[in-house]
Amino acid sequence: MPPTNSPTLRQRRLGTELRKLRERAGLSSTAAAARFGFQQTRMSMIEAGRYAVSADRVRVMARSYSCLDDKLVDALAAMTGRRKRGWWDEYREHLPVGFADLAELEHHACGIRACLVIHIPGLLQTLDHARAVIQGAAPPLHAFEVEHRLSHRMKRQAILYSDNPVPYTATIHEAALRMEFGGTATARGQLKHLIEMSEMGNVTIRVIPFAGGGTFPGTGQSFDYVLGPVQQLDTVQLDAAPGCQCADADAELAKYRAVVDRMELSSLDPAKSRDFIHGLLRSL
Repeated sequence: MPPTNSPTLRQRRLGTELRKLRERAGLSSTAAAARFGFQQTRMSMIEAGRYAVSADRVRVMARSYSCLDDKLVDALAAMTGRRKRGWWDEYREHLPVGFADLAELEHHACGIRACLVIHIPGLLQTLDHARAVIQGAAPPLHAFEVEHRLSHRMKRQAILYSDNPVPYTATIHEAALRMEFGGTATARGQLKHLIEMSEMGNVTIRVIPFAGGGTFPGTGQSFDYVLGPVQQLDTVQLDAAPGCQCADADAELAKYRAVVDRMELSSLDPAKSRDFIHGLLRSL
């Protein structure tokens, strides 16, 4: 299989995990390449996600690295093969690469736990709300750039409506609910949409009210904790203007799991959160 200069997020993650297994086995890249009978440059490309490997090759590598976690090995084997084109690839020429990575990450997610303080989650935004947020970007975007980003954001939401929808929990601070992007009418439509979405079986919305008392972890930071098929393949997607910025080191995953756990504990339960949003809607 020829190498690629533009590996997908999934291909890069597979390479990263294979590198982690090699390093835990105490092998250098050169020594591992010699063990498998190929040049070190090929090993480097595999670990950078630039050289596709088969499921059988992954299993051989994992066994050679003394990895005894069968569930992890099975999950890594499922990530192999040639690059498969997704709908998000059509946006790669029009948007920063991080936007395509974000859509790919969400597409393959086994679950998502979102925590937001200032913004409504993109997966829960109405068309009017999303347009107002995108139009407020700095520096200002051209009209065609706004439309590309808007179309991309709306298509991302399909993961919540598919035949096998992604389980999604959004913990949203009251500050985000009170931001009237696009004016009062748009804000009312957005709150109504959140109430409707909260009634879907795969969507849970939790609110952290101003009157919650005290501080909570992650103050001021928005992120998604994206669940993989096994915990080692979880990913933290950090909210950033350029698009998708991901963290997947073991220590970082543990830290953000603790943060999202505590933020959810600081929030109202789903039923009380829905009532809270109803109250905000009535006040507009």
